[in-house]
Amino acid sequence: MAKVLILGGTTGAGKTSLSLELARAWNAAVVSADAMTVYRCLDIGTAKPTVEERRGVPHYGLDVRDLPESFDVSDFVAEVARACADHPRVIVAGGTPFYLQALVRPLAALPGSDPAVRSEIEALPDPHTHLEAIDPESASRLHPNDRVRVVRALEVYRLTGSTLTELHARGAARPPLDAAVAWLDRADLSEQVDLRLAWMLEAGYLDEVRGLLDQGVDTSLKPLRSFSYRHMIDHAQGALSLEEAVRRTRRDTLKLARRQRTWARGLGWSATDPESVRRLGEDTFSA
Repeated sequence: MAKVLILGGTTGAGKTSLSLELARAWNAAVVSADAMTVYRCLDIGTAKPTVEERRGVPHYGLDVRDLPESFDVSDFVAEVARACADHPRVIVAGGTPFYLQALVRPLAALPGSDPAVRSEIEALPDPHTHLEAIDPESASRLHPNDRVRVVRALEVYRLTGSTLTELHARGAARPPLDAAVAWLDRADLSEQVDLRLAWMLEAGYLDEVRGLLDQGVDTSLKPLRSFSYRHMIDHAQGALSLEEAVRRTRRDTLKLARRQRTWARGLGWSATDPESVRRLGEDTFSA
């Protein structure tokens, strides 16, 4: 059975570089727990490790989907399972809460997405009203503006005949992953976000966005509506100044970090520093 270290943390905390360091030190594979790095062509805006940085380290959950394709938590869990089957040491690194929670507090197994069903549901003028009719409990948890999760709840019902509430009440389909857990954070996160944005711009952030537009990609696709791309696309299309696009991207990055911290505290995860993570890695992988 593989030995696993889960390295979660806020965006910009340094998870990627530390996971690569530990992977090389312990000959481990890395699974990305990031909902955006699964997409090909989204490299700089997602702060994805470069091909050179990844050299010699097996990676899972990177560049596994084209933009129009879906990738959900069940796909992520499958990536972790593949890594654990292929390698004796695995590091799961990222900050997408729903992905990490699926490993430590798994819910009922859910079906993969069906594009045809999803398209029908997305065409509904008010999906939340439909959800209220079939699953009032889920509807009460989900804001009507949280369209992605509302649509997913309806899709699960269409595909399984059971509501999310019913499926979760039946319990998890598998036990939590046996893994050591660390949550990386830093007091100077705001400054780090500024440095990262400056690096991204220097590395060709705008060129990446313009290249996507030149390819004629559909900018309404979910990955491109994320804050990592939405504001820069607006700038490239003339709707925002570069200064304002950067300001909004910075603002939303820090908002995400606050949500990640709140989620981690809810699981009882305390922030730690890189040196403590290195010691945990040694304890986990040398045992």
